[in-house]
Amino acid sequence: MPSPRSLSIPIAALCALLSWGPAVAGEAPPLRLVATTGMVADIVREVGEERVEVQGLMGPGVDPHLYRQTRSDVVAMSRADAVFWNGLSLEVQLAELLERLGQRSPVFAVAEAVPREALLADEQYPDQPDPHVWMDPGRWRHAVIAVRDALIELDPDGTDAYEASAEAYLEELEELDAYAREVLASIPETSRVLVTAHDAFGYFGDAYGLEVMGIQGFSTESEAGLSRIETLVDLLVEREIGAIFVETSVSERSIRALIEGAAAVDHEVRIGGELFSDAMGPEGSYEGSWLGMLDHNVTTIARALDGDAPQAGWQGRLAMADPGSAEEE
Repeated sequence: MPSPRSLSIPIAALCALLSWGPAVAGEAPPLRLVATTGMVADIVREVGEERVEVQGLMGPGVDPHLYRQTRSDVVAMSRADAVFWNGLSLEVQLAELLERLGQRSPVFAVAEAVPREALLADEQYPDQPDPHVWMDPGRWRHAVIAVRDALIELDPDGTDAYEASAEAYLEELEELDAYAREVLASIPETSRVLVTAHDAFGYFGDAYGLEVMGIQGFSTESEAGLSRIETLVDLLVEREIGAIFVETSVSERSIRALIEGAAAVDHEVRIGGELFSDAMGPEGSYEGSWLGMLDHNVTTIARALDGDAPQAGWQGRLAMADPGSAEEE
């Protein structure tokens, strides 16, 4: 991966002004925790329940590849009992800050709990694993277990509670995975190609048997060149692919270029829907949870690629209908 850009806030100066140790805990919970991405914050809340208070740094539509810390982020992390982040170079702009913080306070990179042999590599940078492990429930379960173990380490008195909530959450994860396998298997063989703005869906495709094509690489910092657009236009025409997908946290510019390129050679391509990739849906909504974001993605993809899935999704809770997906039932 390209080396991180220089951070916009002088870390050394901020460190000098702040106390880097965790806040002195009171006599009782909740633990004061900070999480970087919405996906990480969600599982910390689910496992911690009432024993934790979680502040998430990155809200809906925020791209973690490009996110830079603010002064208030630094204050929040320095005063927290612990910080949870994805790791695997997802939050690349925060890496230096988190490494410094980790020398003085508990910092947990939960995605790095996924076994190394289960990680996918970047073709361009073979030593850099794909960080988007939350796209596959089978891999993301390792992050849930890592969160459980970290909370037990921080708060041993809550061991029974953390184990019970983690077990219940993992059961839901397995049920969603079973739903995903069922509806995605209904996509016809000729339609099993997922074209998106960037390579955030590699684990999703690996788990559910879809060929995934991203215009950009793993990081949204990479630029989509004209040759890449031309290659994908040729693929759309040759494979007769009629639907591609935009992402909530990535500009639609490259997707629009792909649609226009296909139109120039008389091949019509529509937007099959908007997917959650590096960020979840609106706070407080079902799609604003990890289970909800994945349910949305699975259902949207299945319906847009001629598969069979209920419009309202796994539990009938989806609220964000995609205009490009299959006709309403």
